[in-house]
Amino acid sequence: MDSSIFHALQERLFASHAVASVGSVALATAVSYPLDTIKLLIQVGSSSSKQLTATQALHRLQTLSGYSGLYSGFGWLTFGRIFGVGTRFGVYEILTAFYKDGREDNYVYVSEALMAGMAAGAAESLISSPFELMKVRAQVSSASRVQSSSSVAENRTVALFTGRLLHGHTPDLKALNHSAGLLSILTTKHPNLIGALQEYPWMMTGSGRPPSVCNVRRPSDIVSLEGWGAFWRGLRPGVVRDSVFGGIFFSSWQFLHQAMLDWKAVGMHPEPRSDEEIGPLSPLAVSLAAGFSGTVAAAASHGFDTAKCRSQCIVVPKYISMERKMLKWNRPGKRFERYTGIHPSDRNLLLRGIWFRMARSGLASFVIVGSYFLALDHLIPS
Repeated sequence: MDSSIFHALQERLFASHAVASVGSVALATAVSYPLDTIKLLIQVGSSSSKQLTATQALHRLQTLSGYSGLYSGFGWLTFGRIFGVGTRFGVYEILTAFYKDGREDNYVYVSEALMAGMAAGAAESLISSPFELMKVRAQVSSASRVQSSSSVAENRTVALFTGRLLHGHTPDLKALNHSAGLLSILTTKHPNLIGALQEYPWMMTGSGRPPSVCNVRRPSDIVSLEGWGAFWRGLRPGVVRDSVFGGIFFSSWQFLHQAMLDWKAVGMHPEPRSDEEIGPLSPLAVSLAAGFSGTVAAAASHGFDTAKCRSQCIVVPKYISMERKMLKWNRPGKRFERYTGIHPSDRNLLLRGIWFRMARSGLASFVIVGSYFLALDHLIPS
């Protein structure tokens, strides 16, 4: 075969796999996204004294944003999933290629799939974290009441420094004046102490608290107020979550795949000496195995998902982050909680929304694998 024809066929094969992968991930995200939105609202809307139910979350979302709010932030997650899932499967295939090197049957043990999956999940978390932050804040904003400025006069009273950090944000003037009034008894030589204090980021809301995530959801606002590091907020629980998910997903999928091959080999004459002689499994069987593996992996890693989502809903100005580094601020909680990024106040909330995440992960995994095989059948001629 001519080398130019061979390279053309290789390029066409690569393009077909790329198109099938992107399309399957986008389709799976679109199908399972409403479950992800409800899951997130339950996670961030619940507290130790108030448990938000799915009905309450859906009613609040419908009231404030309509049913279109179920897809708030869909574009961010789609881009993040395309790059993240591609990284997960790519790293897994590279690592397992070293395991299979020199083996006649290209077999991968379950323990090897577990280790490769954990490394692949960690790599996925580093890439998808910025997209998840934007997605989470868009979902929270769709179910939250955003207070807009009521008059032009109020906009003129916004501190100049606040306007540079967070464009279009109007602080609570009543709370701001009250906080400033408490400082009027202090004696100082500063010509305008109250005005100077109002320009600090801590006084943006007028109560000394940072703004809501509803006011800090655009990339420019996040960079201006919180810095570039905010895009990787919750990285510790995110890495642990994706490592656990990737390890359990690939190991359980490998176990089920081998079990189905062994079942298919029963009664074959002569007895197959390798998996290649057994033949491929049906796409439906492989998709069902992937869906079940995704459900189990989601259940095992859900606590870390809750910790990551709740941490991404906290606005921390970069000046506070700088102070924490200078003061060598210690993370609260026990040693395991500090290492994995779980806040002690979230201990009783880690399992909130677990059923929705299990359903979403199982459905998404099934659709990704099934639509991938279906797309390849149409793109690559037999």
